[in-house]
Amino acid sequence: MASFIDPLIAFVSTHAGLAYLTLFLAALLEAVPVVGSVIPGSTIILALSALIPGGELKLEWVLTAAVAGALLGDGSAFWIGHKAQREILNSWPLNKYPRLTARSEAFFRRWGALAVFFARFVPPIRAFVPITAGALGMSPLRFYTVNIPAILLWAPAHVLPGVLAISALHQYAGVPHHTGIGKHYWIASVVGGTLIVALATWIIRRRNAGSADEPATEPARKKTG
Repeated sequence: MASFIDPLIAFVSTHAGLAYLTLFLAALLEAVPVVGSVIPGSTIILALSALIPGGELKLEWVLTAAVAGALLGDGSAFWIGHKAQREILNSWPLNKYPRLTARSEAFFRRWGALAVFFARFVPPIRAFVPITAGALGMSPLRFYTVNIPAILLWAPAHVLPGVLAISALHQYAGVPHHTGIGKHYWIASVVGGTLIVALATWIIRRRNAGSADEPATEPARKKTG
C-alpha cells in the first residue's frame, strides 16, 4: 500500500490543480444515475482529505470542488428527470437496474422532499433520487431548497474526518508532518474499509437474490374424511 500512497502524495503535492479536478469529478460522477452506484466518489474525497493538514491541498478548495461537483451532478440529474418525466425511469440505462430505481421511487414517495436530503448521505440511491425527484414532478425550487443544504453538510462530513484524524495524530501522537505516516494509515483505512463494505454488500445482495429465486414450497394439504 505504501508503494501506491507515496507516489500519490508526491503527485498531489506537485499537481494540486489535478487533485481538485479529481475531487470535483468524484463528487459529480457519484451523482450520475447508474454511474454513481459504482464510482467511489466518497472514498476518493475521504482519502484525499488526509492531504489537507500537511498543506498538499487547501481545505477551502477541497470543499469548493466537492460542493460544486455534487451541485452540478444532482442538478443535472434532476433536470433530466424533470424534462423527460416518468418515462425516463423506464428507459435505458435505468431500466437495467429496476431494483434500485424502485427503491429510490419508494424512498422518494415515502419521505417526499426529505428524501432528497437523506439520499445525499445514502449510497447507492444517492445516484437515483435526484432524477427520480425530477421525473415524479418535484418543483425545482423545492428540490434546490433541500438539495443545497444537504450538499453543504455532506461535503464537510466527508472532508473534515480526515483533517481531524491526521491533525490529531500529529498533535497528540507526536507523528511529524513530513513522515506521512498518518496519511498512509488514513488512506489505507479508508480504502480497506470501502473494500470490506463493498464485499459485504455484494455477499448480502447475492444471498438475497438467491433467496428470491427459490421456489415457494406448497403448504401441505389437510386430509379430509
